Amino acid sequence: MKLHEYQSKQIFSKYGIPIPKGRVAATATEARSIAEELGGRVVIKSQVLVGGRGKAGGIKVAKDPAEAELFATQILSMEIKGLPVRKVLVDEAAAIDKEIYLGITNDRSAKKPVIMASSEGGVEIEDVAKSHPEKIVKMHINPLLGIKDYQTRDIAAGIDLPREYWKSFGDILKALWKVYEDNDATLAEINPLIIGKEKRLVALDGKMLIDDNALFRHPELSEMRDTDEDAPSEVEARKYGLTFIKLEGNIGCMVNGAGLAMASMDILNFFGGDPANFLDIGGGAGADKVAAAMRIILADPNVKCILFNIFGGITRCDEVAKGILTAIAEVKPKVPMVVRLVGTNAEEGRAMLANANMITAETLADAAQKAVAAAKGYQS
Repeated sequence: MKLHEYQSKQIFSKYGIPIPKGRVAATATEARSIAEELGGRVVIKSQVLVGGRGKAGGIKVAKDPAEAELFATQILSMEIKGLPVRKVLVDEAAAIDKEIYLGITNDRSAKKPVIMASSEGGVEIEDVAKSHPEKIVKMHINPLLGIKDYQTRDIAAGIDLPREYWKSFGDILKALWKVYEDNDATLAEINPLIIGKEKRLVALDGKMLIDDNALFRHPELSEMRDTDEDAPSEVEARKYGLTFIKLEGNIGCMVNGAGLAMASMDILNFFGGDPANFLDIGGGAGADKVAAAMRIILADPNVKCILFNIFGGITRCDEVAKGILTAIAEVKPKVPMVVRLVGTNAEEGRAMLANANMITAETLADAAQKAVAAAKGYQS
């Protein structure tokens, strides 16, 4: 889950990371009021969950409250990369001497968090990696020990940070680690961390990604989710506790278990098919959950066939069958459906579906081939 800049910086501030004075506004009038409170020049920054805001005209510097209101009016009427701007952050304008990149993310190959820092702040770290990879300093963190003083000094020296800033830089880096750790983040990033004219370090921009699998521990973060960038089907799936990702294919997939879902998609591709989604109904899914999953799949007009691949362990096949029949009665699908039920109460489930005009299969390979053929032969 992505957090907006203003949300990330609010969390940073709670951990003692210095941020500019400012507040978020939903209207141009609010933006003007905040600018009046701050006095002087302010920055109006669109709050959308995409990069390239500045290039798109979504970040502007206003010299006074009147101009802040004008710029906020313009920015709030924009769409950036297809996402509407619903809020702007009004921050005091900073006088910048130096821009630094500082972030912590997961290194899956090392199975540890990694610090990344660069003297080339203010641009995407991917761009720095392409143009000046030698200017990115990396250091792994032992999650049992956290960040040690020698690591903060080594990072500061590695990016040629003047020595007078090493102490405050170390405090910010340790605080960023706590942000990352406490909130189950997969990324906590400050870009740029600036040295201001007043000779102090300030987090001018911030970004956080939160592990969706850990959100049950952080209900306050779940409430921050912005669904504008999510497909409506993914938003609907979350209501029922379904793991759903929309894809571009034409064979809808309903599977229990993430590994089995991936295997089902792989074998569809192997036989020339194209999955329309990843959907894991999870263990113990009842009829209501299955019916919701089927409605979500059928809401995609590209779907020309549905493949059900259920291995009944915790999930009972007869419960899945009830859900399928419930959804059929509600949605009245016209697309062909291929079902493979194996495991707990599989015979009962197959018996319930015997009169539902469904294509049955014994093996996954058989089911995949029948689904591919059915999708190719379907005409709306």
